[in-house]
Amino acid sequence: MTDAAEGRITSLTNSKDDTPSKPVSEKSSDHGTEALKDITFGSIAGVIGKTIEYPFDTVKVRLQSQPGTLPLRYQGPLDCFRQSLRAEGITDLYRGISAPLVGAAIETSSLFLSYRIAQNALQATMFPPTNGDPLPLGALIACGGASGAFTSLLLTPIELVKCQMQVPLSPSSVQASRPLSIIASVFRHHGILGFWHGQLGTLIRETGGSAAWFGSYEAVGALFKKHNARYTLSIAKARKEDTLPLYQQMLAGATAGVSYNFIFFPADTIKSRMQTEEVNAGGQVRKTFWVSGKALWQQQGIQGMYRGCGITVGRAAPSSAFIFAVYEGLRGWWG
Repeated sequence: MTDAAEGRITSLTNSKDDTPSKPVSEKSSDHGTEALKDITFGSIAGVIGKTIEYPFDTVKVRLQSQPGTLPLRYQGPLDCFRQSLRAEGITDLYRGISAPLVGAAIETSSLFLSYRIAQNALQATMFPPTNGDPLPLGALIACGGASGAFTSLLLTPIELVKCQMQVPLSPSSVQASRPLSIIASVFRHHGILGFWHGQLGTLIRETGGSAAWFGSYEAVGALFKKHNARYTLSIAKARKEDTLPLYQQMLAGATAGVSYNFIFFPADTIKSRMQTEEVNAGGQVRKTFWVSGKALWQQQGIQGMYRGCGITVGRAAPSSAFIFAVYEGLRGWWG
């Protein structure tokens, strides 16, 4: 969504608006409607994306949360898939999906909603719109980081339950822990703040990852817009057509998914180990983010930090592509 003269980018949620200004009450109503769209469309997109990626996420968590003692239980993603399917079939790979589906709806809707709010805040303060000019890419990346920081607060408790459900109680166990029993155990032993164990890892991953997620999508989308404009007969027509073709939306979304997951993957690995250490240790042992990270580095080095990264990046590309395509499609359909 490029303005060639100024190098600015029309963002995912804020497009140019040359219409006359509206009364305050009407603007408030518009903001409420847009927020409802972000929540509804983001939730639908998140649930679809999570359903696609969940088996791969289960494998990723099991690879990340292996104890530091050798030999490792799983030799790699394919071995983990094979053992999981042999143990309980495909249902084993969808173990604990109830909490992540709720989490995906909350996470994705929160990301899109807070991304819009951050943009509105910047436009009201540091980057007042002039003639409908959109925010520059750097500002959009900052908005993405802010949306991730906010979303991490909502996401950590859900991921705590999800990770503990995904990890078997023992090598021979196929019995899944139930969400309510995990919630009760965490509250009984650690209180309400116990649900935010691993928050620092989630904060690092979500803040940096969301900045990369939205930034990559906006940047790739801008390149596609610029490319499309060159092959459009009328510049006015190119500016009017604000929506990318489906395949370009999905390519931009896939790039965003890869950027989100690869750059800050070590923070996610440490977070997963922190949230599953009680299951692996069979007790109520809890370590800080830095202690867990140091121990992992000493035991397994950089390889341990990126264990499960390949399968995570591989599943993130199609999942993120569908998330953006569904979100953009619903927004385009409903206006």
